[in-house]
Amino acid sequence: MTDTMNEPAGLTRKPNIVYVFADQWRRQAAGFRGEDEVMTPNIDAFAAESLVFNHAVSCTPLCSPHRAALMTGTYPQTSGVYTNCKLGADIQLRESDMCIGDALKQSGYATGYIGKWHLDLPEQNVAERPESGAAGWDAYTPPGPKRHGFDFWYSYGTYDEHMTPHYWRDSPEMIQIRQWSVEHETDMALDYLEQRARRREEPFALFVSWNPPHSPFDQVPDRYKRIYEGRTVKFRPNVRAEGLAAHTGEPFEDGIERLTEYMNDYCAAVTGIDEQFGRLLQKLKELGLADDTLVVLSSDHGELMGAHGLMAKHSWHEESIGIPCLMRWPGRIAAGETDLLFNSVDIMPTLLGLAGLAIPETVEGTDCSGPILGRGGDAPSAAFICAFPGRKDAIEQFAAQGLDNKRYGWRGVRTARYTYVVHRGYSAVDPSFCLRLLYDLQEDPYQMNPLKLQRASQHPVAERLEGQLREWLKAAGDAFIAE
Repeated sequence: MTDTMNEPAGLTRKPNIVYVFADQWRRQAAGFRGEDEVMTPNIDAFAAESLVFNHAVSCTPLCSPHRAALMTGTYPQTSGVYTNCKLGADIQLRESDMCIGDALKQSGYATGYIGKWHLDLPEQNVAERPESGAAGWDAYTPPGPKRHGFDFWYSYGTYDEHMTPHYWRDSPEMIQIRQWSVEHETDMALDYLEQRARRREEPFALFVSWNPPHSPFDQVPDRYKRIYEGRTVKFRPNVRAEGLAAHTGEPFEDGIERLTEYMNDYCAAVTGIDEQFGRLLQKLKELGLADDTLVVLSSDHGELMGAHGLMAKHSWHEESIGIPCLMRWPGRIAAGETDLLFNSVDIMPTLLGLAGLAIPETVEGTDCSGPILGRGGDAPSAAFICAFPGRKDAIEQFAAQGLDNKRYGWRGVRTARYTYVVHRGYSAVDPSFCLRLLYDLQEDPYQMNPLKLQRASQHPVAERLEGQLREWLKAAGDAFIAE
């Protein structure tokens, strides 16, 4: 389905695409940004050669919803993946959805996927003892439409034993490994690149999905931990170490000593990712593929790490929604920084646009390839963000009161300067709860002093942004109550 009318000027060969994304890696945790004190020499060098996005965000800062948006270019209201694919919930990517792997395959690309998928229904939702051995939220995704166009497959659903990971290829036989998952998956990616280098006439797209720095944070090789051992962390001004909890209230072991351990292990994992990413870049160079390959480095959402007294993700704060995004395509994309708002749903159409391919009509995101290539074109003025109560107990509590859990949670708008949120809560105990929050990111970059409103009309910026939010909710068919 190549659309030559969409090809960037002078493009005679489709670029190879290597899309690398980690799980729970926040935008602030990269050395070149000068925020978190983390060592990332390879990523820093890559940033100097790349277009760095200062305002890349996760539309729903949770694993499966971001991945569904990445694959389909649609919001969770459309994909149906509004929470994680988990036990007790019928949540999965539909076989009928047009995904980026499908589009690339139909356009002549060889396609590969390595690492965490987390877009399939957990097998234990339908079988107590699956043939594959998948347990908990995990799943083996067999060859066919559920793989959405990816030919080479070395993957798993979701499994957080980083030092002893497992994978499946094209049979239910589980492949068990005793090696840090990031390093092993990088080994597999290097092998894939060597195979593709022998068939240069065919462009390829490889997606590599690393689970770390996702928790448990301490599951990192000692060689990376030793770099940060005994270090005193300089935390962000908005961090509170006491009373740590997830966004839905589940407590974490707290205190400054424990939070310091979390942060040092988290940074150790990011440094490990940096080393493995350097191996990928070096292999592209050795194989003579670097100049013909669009490389993107990103993540699915951030990690709060004590900001506002919160851990994990799923909140609207910058540490949660803010993701790194760097693009390098030598001779095509100019290195530098961009303030382009870049949302999860924009990734799929933008990658296709950069490759000169047609954008499926189902896509809700924006093809930002024009601005990225310096040719002008669409540049979103707002990024819509959202989250929904998705824990099994919360879903059941809402249902017991005859309420639809998908009408609650929070919805928001992130612009270059402001974040505006309407929060309805995650609990069915008080379904009338509603709070509006306006953050001026220019004056209050750590989001410590939000303007709290009962009505959007109390502030002109809030009123304008709520108007945009309501238009988006209507277009998305979202029955969220914004009273």
